[in-house]
Amino acid sequence: MEKIINYDNLRSFAYVNDKICKKPIKGIVISFFGLGETSMYNSDIKEGEIYAEKGFLYVVPYNNPWAWMNKQAVSYTDEIIDVLIDKYGLNDNIPVVSTGLSMGGLSALVYTAYAKRTPVACVANCPVCDAVFHYTERPDLPRTMYSALFNEQGTLEDALKSISPVHLVDKMPRVKYHIFHCDADMAVNIDAHSKKFIELMKADNHDISFDIVEGRGHCDLTLNMQRKFEQYVVESIENC
Repeated sequence: MEKIINYDNLRSFAYVNDKICKKPIKGIVISFFGLGETSMYNSDIKEGEIYAEKGFLYVVPYNNPWAWMNKQAVSYTDEIIDVLIDKYGLNDNIPVVSTGLSMGGLSALVYTAYAKRTPVACVANCPVCDAVFHYTERPDLPRTMYSALFNEQGTLEDALKSISPVHLVDKMPRVKYHIFHCDADMAVNIDAHSKKFIELMKADNHDISFDIVEGRGHCDLTLNMQRKFEQYVVESIENC
């Protein structure tokens, strides 16, 4: 299919804070949502306002809520970024930071590996890192992953590995990674996901940090950790 997203219809496909963003635009922050999220925004959101003050475009792609950063989700996100770069005459090398939580954390990591414009950093909260294991982790997950990967060639395991950060370590670009995970997370096990991913990334000499959030459940960052998350994003763009 031909590409259909343009600036006039952009808000049907993504939230963007461009109308309040201070100029000149210094960078782009992409935020990927968790499994099942279907929100659309008719007004600016808190995160959009925070990054607008810094001169950063804040983009929330309205990907399929069961997307799992499949090939269509990668291309969809690239298309949105293309529209914004064209609209504002931005340098094609403008720094991009990929962020997200839960499935969106997986999406942020996987997008970093496959994006048309490689992000300068990835910041993820309680990310799913082992998609093969996660398929078996909860009974609500198989239908979503099968839906996302239905048209892939080969076995289901091969398809799951194509969206699984622990299986993509050799494809992850040499950029900065910042992972947060709550140690009381009952939805995405910290040992099976983030700790496993961190170990593999460090073994491959990637630049990666890991913040464990004590006593909190899934994606429930403390205020200090949320501020640290935002600071990683800001520094990643401002230090380029």
